[in-house]
Amino acid sequence: MRFSQPKREEISLGVSIAPLIDIVFLLLIFFMLTSHFDIISGIDIELPDISERGSDQSVDNMIVALDKTGNCYLQKEKVTLKDLYLRLKESTKEKKINLILNADRDVKHGHVVRIMDLAKKAGINSIVIAAQWREEQVL
Repeated sequence: MRFSQPKREEISLGVSIAPLIDIVFLLLIFFMLTSHFDIISGIDIELPDISERGSDQSVDNMIVALDKTGNCYLQKEKVTLKDLYLRLKESTKEKKINLILNADRDVKHGHVVRIMDLAKKAGINSIVIAAQWREEQVL
């Protein structure tokens, strides 16, 4: 008598590719997050010399300083806000003015904004706030 043998299911000897794809994507994400790129570092460039200055020669710099108490100085001369406005307005009639604002670090924010507003009303469009560079600055 012959007994029938149960049918064996064939065992797959192939490698499943889905887990490999998962691992490759995880590695890709890991390397993308942990790598950093240097943008064109190490290239030595010597810039050409120029004989003429390209900027407009009719531009004049005026320096306004604010001390801790809010006192205003124009070109090292103490002035009131009204005098500052009138002198800035008069200066803009003759040439274009760049205003450099030197404010003490402890001066109130409102004083700085007031000076910037006066300069804008006087017709000055270029205002630079001076700052001192420190190496240990944190971004």
